[in-house]
Amino acid sequence: MSVSAAASLNLDGSAAAQPLDFTRQSRFSDPGRHAALFDALPYDPPGAARVVQGLFVYEHVAEAWYDVPLDETRRGESHIRTVEEIIDVLLALDAAPLSMPRPPRCRVVGICRHYMLLSVAILRHHGVPARGRGGFGGYFSPETWEDHWVCEYWNAEEGRWALLDAQFDALWIERFHLDHDITDVPRDRFLAAADAWRKCRSGELDPARFGIEFSKLRGLWFVAGSLIRDAATLLGHEILPWDVWGAQLLAPRELSDDELAFFDDLALLTADPDANIGALRARFAADPRLAVPDLVFNALRQRPERLPKA
Repeated sequence: MSVSAAASLNLDGSAAAQPLDFTRQSRFSDPGRHAALFDALPYDPPGAARVVQGLFVYEHVAEAWYDVPLDETRRGESHIRTVEEIIDVLLALDAAPLSMPRPPRCRVVGICRHYMLLSVAILRHHGVPARGRGGFGGYFSPETWEDHWVCEYWNAEEGRWALLDAQFDALWIERFHLDHDITDVPRDRFLAAADAWRKCRSGELDPARFGIEFSKLRGLWFVAGSLIRDAATLLGHEILPWDVWGAQLLAPRELSDDELAFFDDLALLTADPDANIGALRARFAADPRLAVPDLVFNALRQRPERLPKA
């Protein structure tokens, strides 16, 4: 696949007859009125990662690792959906240029999806094809595959897609004894949802190893939900990891034969999104089990929430 092919690949249905363009911002990644602030940011993967790491603090380790006390208001920042709103909150905390790392208490509280989304936004702003990928990281624990989101960007020099995990700053790398490059995460350390699904279905990996350890949510049903969220993200709907709609399950249960066949088919499409993006978009447009609605269910807040307008 050539660089031009990757760069010529249109986000979330605004021009349905055209191929998808991973250099265009989505309604979630668009910095909006803050776009000019991105002009001076580095967009090589290491530089983009440094910027993102200096602007976020990860919610679930903020207090223990970074000495950032969190009340409910600050924890609510992990539910921010758009880059424009992220920058609003960030500048209210500290008005320095985005290239300047903030002290942890002046960073936006987020989770892996936010590190992914801002990385994608920076790269797209500078014309680098980039997209979010939902799946499972195998570098949090030797026993489990943890629900995780990373940025996938086009490496023009090598003519391939590569994975950037900006969440892993120096402290994360030390804590987890990481031995791989966070700007080129090996494909056997992060499994996109389609790869995780197919390995579970083939019996190569145990579905009980996939999910979220701290909430004890694991199993094939969880991987199925990740499949839909990853596919939606590929189409420019970079939703929150706990948004639920359509065919996703809210609680653990066995999947029926029809459901297994449905998710098998979806995994085939998302395993090679560049070859199947047209079919994937058509499927989301036609199938109510997949189509991203105006209202989704926020499973953490246990309430429906409206997505930003396209």
